[in-house]
Amino acid sequence: MPIRPDAEYQEHLKQGQFKLQRSRASGGYLFYPRVLEPATGNTDLEWTDASGLGTIYSVTIIRPKPPAEPYNVALVELDEGPRMMTRIDGIPVDQIRIGTRVKVLITSNEDQHFVVFEPIDNKVQKTP
Repeated sequence: MPIRPDAEYQEHLKQGQFKLQRSRASGGYLFYPRVLEPATGNTDLEWTDASGLGTIYSVTIIRPKPPAEPYNVALVELDEGPRMMTRIDGIPVDQIRIGTRVKVLITSNEDQHFVVFEPIDNKVQKTP
C-alpha cells in the first residue's frame, strides 16, 4: 500500500489533532506532508504534536465584488519553523496585522478537515 502523508494528515485533523512531520535525523519540521524532507532527502519522518502556535508572516485581503464579503489569505510561520498558507478567523479582515500571534483552529467542510488560525489576543508582537 502506498504511503499517503496527506491522508494521514487529514486523519489527524479528523481526530482533532494538529500534527507536523519531523525528520528524526535533522530534527527539521515539515509542512505540507510529504514522503521525504526536501532539504536533505531524509525519509525518516515521524508525526509529532505541534504547538498549534505561530505568527502571521504575511496576509492578503481579497475584496470581491459586492455583495461577497472580503476574506483573507495568510502565511503563518509556525513556532516549529515551517510556514503554512491558511486564513485568519475571529477578527475583521481590516484588523489582521503581520506579527500577530495566532493559534490553530481545526475546522471542516463537507469534504475535508483543515487548519485556520485565530488571534491569541489583539496585540501585535514586535519583531526585534
